[in-house]
Amino acid sequence: MFPPAVERFYSNGIYRYISSFLRIVSGWLPFSIGDVLYTIAVIWFLFGVIKFIVKLFRPVNKKHHLLQSAFSLASGFMWVYILFHILWGLNYDREGIARQLNLSPKKEYGTEELNNLAKELILKTNQYRSLFTPGDIDTSYKNIRAEAINAYDISAKTYPFLSYRFQSIKVPVYNVLGNYLGYSGYLNPFTNEAQVNTRQPAFLLPFVVCHEISHQLGYGTEDEANFAGYITARNSPENYFKYSTYFQLMRYANNELYYRDSTLAIANEKLLDTLVKQDMQYLADFFNRYKNPFEKYAAAIYNQYLKSNNQPQGLATYNNVTAWLLAYKEKYKAL
Repeated sequence: MFPPAVERFYSNGIYRYISSFLRIVSGWLPFSIGDVLYTIAVIWFLFGVIKFIVKLFRPVNKKHHLLQSAFSLASGFMWVYILFHILWGLNYDREGIARQLNLSPKKEYGTEELNNLAKELILKTNQYRSLFTPGDIDTSYKNIRAEAINAYDISAKTYPFLSYRFQSIKVPVYNVLGNYLGYSGYLNPFTNEAQVNTRQPAFLLPFVVCHEISHQLGYGTEDEANFAGYITARNSPENYFKYSTYFQLMRYANNELYYRDSTLAIANEKLLDTLVKQDMQYLADFFNRYKNPFEKYAAAIYNQYLKSNNQPQGLATYNNVTAWLLAYKEKYKAL
């Protein structure tokens, strides 16, 4: 209800100290402490379920047992909910990068405007794809992570609010699981660790790392995190970082265009460089290898999570980065 207050007193106030402290505590560890805590929580929950079932078959007051268990469960979830908001979740309700850059993303824009944006992003994608060969892409996650931090250091000189200190960027304990559940990365709000699925195609990683770091800096919604990731990654001196960024944004813009006018979107795909088309096909084949029945359930759960946290469009919120790009282009006359 009070975004200005959240922006001033939480996101630019207490959250800075909370997030820095959590990253100092977790950053030095070579593994994801957040995933370990999640694992312990799941085991504890399963143990509690088994204990609850066993008690049901004992000659005791079942009604009292049911009420006590329900109260304990509700109390536990409430504490998790409170901690989530204190440690990170209130960032969903801030004013954010719109205030910091004095931008006003349009809620509605025309198909022609979207098509022009998609074409411009295609030109950028083609341009940076032509500047390197696959062998030039540093597939070392350690080096990609270091370059992402460098990109934030460069960006912070122009935009101080993108200053990133006390790094904590991890590979998930259950890394390959991301390909089966359909996620490329995530932030652990309880430890402030940025988790990056390194089992995905290398040309996606630079933008994903920058996106997850932006969550650590307090950009909650996915479109805002995408935009902050774009602002940062394009400042890297490495061409494959720029390619990763424009490749992803081009996909968001043209996919949105497809739902409005599939003819225009298909025509745009023909404008892609041959090498970009090969990357698109490789990506499609990669995702197809991991298709499974559980992916849609994971997507449905996360979709509902986003809707319950100030993102009424759910997973489609990622695509809303196009509105930010249009507003930025209108103000600065460039992408």
